[in-house]
Amino acid sequence: MQMTTHLSAFRTAVLGTALALLAACASQEVIDDVPVVEIVEGYGFIEDGEYTLPPIPAEYLQGVNQRTVVAYNGPESAGTIVVDIHAKLLYFVEEEGQARRYPIAVGRQGLSLNRPTVIQLKREWPGWTPTQNMLRTQPEVYGPFARGVEGGLASPLGARALYLFRNGRDTHFRIHGTNDLPSIGNSGSAGCIRMFNHDIIDLYPRVPNGTDVVIRSYEDSVDLEGEALANRGVILQPNIIDPDLIYGTDDDDDAGDDDLALADADT
Repeated sequence: MQMTTHLSAFRTAVLGTALALLAACASQEVIDDVPVVEIVEGYGFIEDGEYTLPPIPAEYLQGVNQRTVVAYNGPESAGTIVVDIHAKLLYFVEEEGQARRYPIAVGRQGLSLNRPTVIQLKREWPGWTPTQNMLRTQPEVYGPFARGVEGGLASPLGARALYLFRNGRDTHFRIHGTNDLPSIGNSGSAGCIRMFNHDIIDLYPRVPNGTDVVIRSYEDSVDLEGEALANRGVILQPNIIDPDLIYGTDDDDDAGDDDLALADADT
């Protein structure tokens, strides 16, 4: 009996050492210069058709700035998107009192979105063209891109876009991806509702055309999220981008870099 006990203890020690070595090896694993231990679950590498999205650095995923499933305390029914432009959060309401919560960025146009809309069009890796209003009000930012940007890693609409309509007419508001990572949780000088590309890819298949999109009032945001969260974020200045970085390079060379993110996107 004593020898059996010693053998059992020995096997346990050996197994523990082996597991520790495996853990140590895993902690040192690096993929494309990114340590595996630094990749936040759900925000790692994504192969999406012909495009590869890199991991989102953990520094941008702190606090409420990553998607999660939460108990939902609002009045909306399952299948509805609720956009809190004040707390910079988007909810997709699910059954049994739950919702998927995503962090967002809100541009100036997004702040004026205050009436219900419906998703009537969806696009994967959509192209983008600045509106006449954007060209008129911020020509130094958008003028060089008046001919538009093709869909791909450089497009300000990111990996997916949901186009919002009201009474059958395009509102020119979009919920879309972005590679401007620091903007999430903040407000921009222009644009609509932006999400991490990883998050819009997660949301996209869950919301068919016909999905209702509701905008929370500031009063409701304070009541449901608290005053501090209802006032989170700062207003960011637009990025001035060299058009040669967009038009003069291949997508898979540089266009996915954060510094290529245009200030915002509208239509």
